Amino acid sequence: MHPDRTPSPHPGPTRPGGTTTRFPVPVDAALRTAGWQPGRWDIKQAEIWADTLREHTSPAGHRHTVFPAAVEAWAEFGGLRITPTGPGRQIAPATLHVDPLHGLHLARTLGDLGRALGTELSPLGEETDTAALLAIDAEGRVYTIDHTGDWYVGPDIDHALSTLINGIQPARLTAS
Repeated sequence: MHPDRTPSPHPGPTRPGGTTTRFPVPVDAALRTAGWQPGRWDIKQAEIWADTLREHTSPAGHRHTVFPAAVEAWAEFGGLRITPTGPGRQIAPATLHVDPLHGLHLARTLGDLGRALGTELSPLGEETDTAALLAIDAEGRVYTIDHTGDWYVGPDIDHALSTLINGIQPARLTAS
């Protein structure tokens, strides 16, 4: 675990063999199969992504914002191609590729949604089966954006991964 990250005060579910996990067992299994393990931290790759996003300007002049919550999520989960096994609880589980460059050319879209939400958004990755963009805000909340709308996936990356991998229906964002 990275020294700036504090472990959850509540141990997670128990894996076979009696060890506790940070994630529900099916999520933990999908993440480990994809190459994640507790303590994974590739800050070098996260910084490369951050620099690429900061340097990119759309033809209309839109730019990405990069903030610690995004960099931390990229450092821990970046590069993973996550393929859930089993059925989803409410919808099909999402196959994910955690790579913020999936959103490189969507700076305006992320900026517009961020303004509507009163925050800033940075790309996180993609649901590869649907091409839905995953985004994270400055507080660490996770969203997806697809052809059907904008969705709130969870208050942090852990909850979002559990929602997506378990096939739990996210909440649609609506204008209030």
